[in-house]
Amino acid sequence: MTRIAEASRPSIATLYLSGVLQGLTLVSFPASSGLLKQMHGFTDAQYGAIFLPQVAAAVIGAIAGGGLAARIGLVALLRVALAANALSQVLLAASAMLETQAALKAVFVGTASLGLGFGLSGAPLNGLPPLFFPRHRATAIGAMHTLLCLGFVVGPVMASAFIGAGYWIGFPSSLALFALAICAMTSFIRAPQADASTSRSRSDSAKVASPDTDPSRQLVFWLYASVTCFYALAEGTFSNWTVLYLQDAKQLPERVATSALSAFWAAMLIGRLLSSALVLRLPAERIWLVLPVLMIVACALLPYAGTPALGVGLFAFAGFACSSFAPLTIGIASARFPARAPWVSSMLIAALMIGVGVSSFSIGQIRRYLDLEAIYRLSAVYPALALALAVAALRLDRSARD
Repeated sequence: MTRIAEASRPSIATLYLSGVLQGLTLVSFPASSGLLKQMHGFTDAQYGAIFLPQVAAAVIGAIAGGGLAARIGLVALLRVALAANALSQVLLAASAMLETQAALKAVFVGTASLGLGFGLSGAPLNGLPPLFFPRHRATAIGAMHTLLCLGFVVGPVMASAFIGAGYWIGFPSSLALFALAICAMTSFIRAPQADASTSRSRSDSAKVASPDTDPSRQLVFWLYASVTCFYALAEGTFSNWTVLYLQDAKQLPERVATSALSAFWAAMLIGRLLSSALVLRLPAERIWLVLPVLMIVACALLPYAGTPALGVGLFAFAGFACSSFAPLTIGIASARFPARAPWVSSMLIAALMIGVGVSSFSIGQIRRYLDLEAIYRLSAVYPALALALAVAALRLDRSARD
């Protein structure tokens, strides 16, 4: 650990706690899906639609984040993102006290606030860690994504515990208080560099980049963005419908369904840790291309999740298959455009949110015509397309270097 990090432990702890909080809040709505449907009688189409405001707001936040970071600084931007997360949980908790239509509106605004917080948090959560650990940039960012995934794992367990105690409202309420506490703690973050000036220097360097290095004018960038989007369609199908699939389609207990969602994210966390070790020995591209194949297998097997053991085990396998695909995509694409890496990362995060949201919404509509078993089988097309486009992107990159 560097001297900078030794002198800044409270700031570092606050920063990484923000990552855990982000994961907890992002999984709060899917983890509460069964109860929301039971409490308010939401249809599948209504449930799927609640993620559309989240996607739109996340895209807006991701695109606007770079400019806002240059104006107000990374720490202040993180504070705004945490406040948006807190508001999302307040609205989720408030939905329990409202009639169906009013509750649906509260949930819509809540997911929009959550998406905005996620989009805005991309720049500070990926930009601040390297300032504290300049000699270990990749490790610092990797640790942030691991803790984000830890929040995904813990969230469903928390939700299940509160639901089991008959006090579900305590789940989003505790997350709102946690978010507000961290938001207040960010006042004491002292970044090693003036984050606003750092952001401006990055912005200035982007402006002077030649047209040839502008990612938006390069076919290979759009291939990477498409890969991310198709991958996200698969991830959203796996994660946002886990609880409802096992409860409604497979008639498994709520505890098993939320355990399967936790298993999905736990396996994703383990997969990311394993991938971090493997990339030291194997080319990242090789690992990247194997994961969509595992996702295809997961789509084929999930319709057979008829017992608690199979339900938990198969969703854990799906999580492992997804694990490091998104971070690897962002890393490979950013390495292709090093001068524009922050912009590339933000745009791929936007593509990720678009895919997750579109899959959740479309499944809600398709449920009128197909059961979830058939939908999971058909969803194998998403990782198949991601694999095909990934191969095309790597070939295009290779030919450009040659």
